[in-house]
Amino acid sequence: MKTDQMMGCEENCMKKESTAILLRIFIGESDHFKGKPLYMHIVEMLKTEGVAGATVFRGIAGFGKHSRIHTTSILRLSTDMPILIEVADLEENIDRIRPKLDEVINQGLITEEKVKIVFYDSDKNK
Repeated sequence: MKTDQMMGCEENCMKKESTAILLRIFIGESDHFKGKPLYMHIVEMLKTEGVAGATVFRGIAGFGKHSRIHTTSILRLSTDMPILIEVADLEENIDRIRPKLDEVINQGLITEEKVKIVFYDSDKNK
């Protein structure tokens, strides 16, 4: 990542700041692509494409386009919980992977916003 600023945060630690794009991908847990959970396909594709990183979150409640509430409540256990995949990387990398997402997402929502990233790296963990 290009950095706008580099500072020492303490001995043997570097703090890097940069501007990036935060991509949020909202899909359902029951969504699949070629027999595999869609969220796993997307994460593996992002890794193969060299994206900086991705995190998958499983929601405990939510609703979408069809206004059906999905919840983990024992009384109404849903098998299609909301899934959120967050990706933060440089704009050119997000632009490069967007067409690949278009190919695999049939139903869902993607949001994008410019963010400031503060990355801490330390020699202590090496």
